Amino acid sequence: MTEARHHYRESGLSNVYLINGFSYVETPYGRSVIIEDVDGLHRAIGQFLTRAKKSLSGGEFRFLRHELDLSQARLAGLFGVDAQSVARWEKGRAKIPGAVERMIRAVYQEHIGAARTVTEILSDLAELDDKIDQEFSFEDTDDGWRPAEAA
Repeated sequence: MTEARHHYRESGLSNVYLINGFSYVETPYGRSVIIEDVDGLHRAIGQFLTRAKKSLSGGEFRFLRHELDLSQARLAGLFGVDAQSVARWEKGRAKIPGAVERMIRAVYQEHIGAARTVTEILSDLAELDDKIDQEFSFEDTDDGWRPAEAA
């Protein structure tokens, strides 16, 4: 059975959909999904989030932290706050400070080896938009995962 899109909740994000690059299989435990190149997909999602001119949701902030392989405590130490602050941001109980949001984007870009300077990243993010509940679709191409073109 082929479906048009897969709601990729496995990422921890509620607004990510896959156009292709996945298949469903039946297992003794029920239906399961197989996703091609999960690492590449997560990199594409991370790049999209760090370049999007929108404020990060708590879940998106958590996604980037996980991709950086940092605990809440370690990230808190990097930003000079306590781990409870990070937990509140990720749960949506407190607004993520603008400087922290911009810095996690820059740290992620550095982590993946993007050839962008901090100044370029911050310039791109100068005017953030608060469209937090927007859906994001990704497709697997011959060149790897990328955001899908808007229909």
